Amino acid sequence: MTTKHRIFTTSFASVYPYYVAKAEKKGRKKSEIDVIICWLTGYSQRELQGQLKQQTDFETFFKAAPNLNPSRTLIKGVICGVRVEDIQEPTMREIRYLDKLVDELAKGKTMDKILRT
Repeated sequence: MTTKHRIFTTSFASVYPYYVAKAEKKGRKKSEIDVIICWLTGYSQRELQGQLKQQTDFETFFKAAPNLNPSRTLIKGVICGVRVEDIQEPTMREIRYLDKLVDELAKGKTMDKILRT
């Protein structure tokens, strides 16, 4: 029996402030983080706020996502020393997609490049 990675049971709301802080430290905005999350998951701004308020864990957050963006598979590169496109576990891959998008925002990429438009 395989044990789940602890990030799966971590509340999304507990990590969200770190995403925001990382972006703001580099001169970006909280609203840009929200746009990225909504683009990736299909949550509306209101639904995102609901998930944060409910303290939903990462696994549930991604499983309940209304419409995972099909363009997310265009996200490539290394995050935490691992190539995102090589991650086999679906939930971990979704988490790392989000991490990669936040990194790109913090590194100054434009939103159209981040959102693969």
